[in-house]
Amino acid sequence: MVLAKRIICAVSICMLLPLKLVQAADMSAASRFEVDALLNHLASSGCQFNRNGTWYSAAEAKAHLNKKLEYLVQKHLASTAERFIDEAASKSSMSGKSYQVKCGNEAAQESAVWLHSALKELRNKKAVSGK
Repeated sequence: MVLAKRIICAVSICMLLPLKLVQAADMSAASRFEVDALLNHLASSGCQFNRNGTWYSAAEAKAHLNKKLEYLVQKHLASTAERFIDEAASKSSMSGKSYQVKCGNEAAQESAVWLHSALKELRNKKAVSGK
């Protein structure tokens, strides 16, 4: 089972190769900090993450999305947190199915909606604290 998950993960990362992005750019340190904070927020949320019909823990979701992030950064394909969410963290590059996030008794929602909302919340907290 673990080997099958690793193979699926490797294949899904390879499927990112044909992503058509308008322009390739390096991710700034500020954007990388935001993405890392976002993924840490997801991991500590206690929510579940649905990928291709299977629910995973938030920690497993973070690990999966980190692999996709590393690939995109290495290939200069993700320059902002928004681009990372839209290009890699919102749907399976293998099946094209949208990822979902489910927190507690709330209804599942598309991961793009959850992640964009969480990013906005993190930015608002940063603006209020001035850090």
